[in-house]
Amino acid sequence: MTAPRTVPAGVLTAVLAVLFTAVLSAVGAAPAHAAGYRYWSFWERDGGRWTYATQGPGTLRPEDGDVLGFRFVVSEDSAEADEPRGAGDFEEICGGAEAGEGSKRIALSVDFGTRADAPEGEEPPRGRTECAHVPEDGTAAEALAAVLKPLRYNSDSLLCAIAGYPRTGCGEQVSDSAARTAGASGDSGGSGGSEGSAAPGDTASEDGGGPSAGLIGGGAVVAVLAAAAVRQARRRRS
Repeated sequence: MTAPRTVPAGVLTAVLAVLFTAVLSAVGAAPAHAAGYRYWSFWERDGGRWTYATQGPGTLRPEDGDVLGFRFVVSEDSAEADEPRGAGDFEEICGGAEAGEGSKRIALSVDFGTRADAPEGEEPPRGRTECAHVPEDGTAAEALAAVLKPLRYNSDSLLCAIAGYPRTGCGEQVSDSAARTAGASGDSGGSGGSEGSAAPGDTASEDGGGPSAGLIGGGAVVAVLAAAAVRQARRRRS
């Protein structure tokens, strides 16, 4: 009976190298995630600073004297969104306006974003401030509609356009390069948290600063195959 032949070390090394290269190629071929979304972010004025709203404009019912902000941005999620750059003082926006019986005054500061934020072929208008008068139970969306028409929403009630801007699009993903350009052009960083009025990209993420799960999994496969090959070679030698 012919004794089983052992696997030369050089051959085993070559096989493992091929396997590792194949794993890296597969991981590298995985589709890249979009870096951000283009959308209207929604803010509330709290103690002299902007905070990301904890409700959408369709459900938030501000009180008389409140200041609300909107900024058109490109960002990955609400934690990364740039805050409005316009005025945030109620007296500056609404002046001596009085609330009529059964109504309330809401100050609105609207920032249409930068050129880097704008969809292709569109130019962001100048920022605007308006003092809206709405019924006492009115929502932020009603305040917008009172002074900044036309508004546009999608089928999921996501605010897509204020005062007709932008003409098209709603919460669409943008390329990595566009998101980086928009982020570099922002004049101020966002102060909102990850909770609240969800941006299109507000989803739980398992990606951290370390190796990707695909690379770790691929490395584990190579390690298992290597161990099995070594055990088989040892059994044959014995």
